[in-house]
Amino acid sequence: MDAAGRQLSIFCDADVLIAGAASTTGASHIVLQMAELTLVKCLTSQYAVNEAERNLAAKLPAALAPFQLILKAAVTIVPPPSSSVVQSVTGQAHAKDVPILAAAVANEADFLATFNVRHFHPRKLPPLVRRPGELVAQVRRSLIHVLN
Repeated sequence: MDAAGRQLSIFCDADVLIAGAASTTGASHIVLQMAELTLVKCLTSQYAVNEAERNLAAKLPAALAPFQLILKAAVTIVPPPSSSVVQSVTGQAHAKDVPILAAAVANEADFLATFNVRHFHPRKLPPLVRRPGELVAQVRRSLIHVLN
């Protein structure tokens, strides 16, 4: 929740989905748990899901089943962004990550959660690009503010 009590929306890059499925102790998993508890809204795209599944199958096949459960329980898969949105963010991220940023922009996400923050050029407009640990801290601060 933000300071006004509005549910924050976090767009998860594939690396966050992978980390959240592979480990139950990291910030990525906490972000997904917060989404399951409806403290935040977690979004992703089929593009990110495909990338995560491909990497899990190759490197961590045992995490595929938890990954599918997490997707069902905590994540909304959004439609692909329009070509005009993709064009509007071209140059603001590495070419491979433009579809991720475009989907986050098209769905008006407050944050884009990724470990690859260097792949995204600084943005002053939402979505703000943050690591999962930074987002967990942000949500904690927001909840404390709302509760006080």
